[in-house]
Amino acid sequence: MNLNERISKVIEYSKLTSSEFADEIDVQRSSISHITSGRNKPSLEFIIKIKSRFPEIMWDWLINGEGEMLKSDEPEESTEEDSGEKIKPTPLPDLFTLIGDDNFGVTESEDSTQKYIPREADILAKDKAEEKITDSQRLEPISEQLINQAIDNQGNKIKRIVLFFENGKFESFEP
Repeated sequence: MNLNERISKVIEYSKLTSSEFADEIDVQRSSISHITSGRNKPSLEFIIKIKSRFPEIMWDWLINGEGEMLKSDEPEESTEEDSGEKIKPTPLPDLFTLIGDDNFGVTESEDSTQKYIPREADILAKDKAEEKITDSQRLEPISEQLINQAIDNQGNKIKRIVLFFENGKFESFEP
């Protein structure tokens, strides 16, 4: 079965019309008909859009036509050669399962020996509190150079103001 036929099977699996399927994965409707007819081959972006919308479809099947179309719902069981018992693999924790856990995978003995390391949020909050200006603080004195520059500019008059826009146009204003 070639890639175009597998995409046709995905469309059948989705129980959508070709135009509804195109709208669902956010591609042009004509691209669906060109791919299913065999005129064009799907791009990687096209396949990624299918996979992101239908995560239950197996990559190996979609790309190479190997294996089953859909992921199985049951976790795989491995057998132990010596005893013949079936052992379910323990799932590895991911980032999101660790968020709800207060210990973050640290045992009690490890927890008592670890020192508290401040998080970035704690450091930022402390810095912002120090930066807060109170009414009783004096402002920095204006430098003499800035005062002289302001006095020098008082004698200058504006001749023309030109505004440049992003689209390449400009406007000129004269007082």
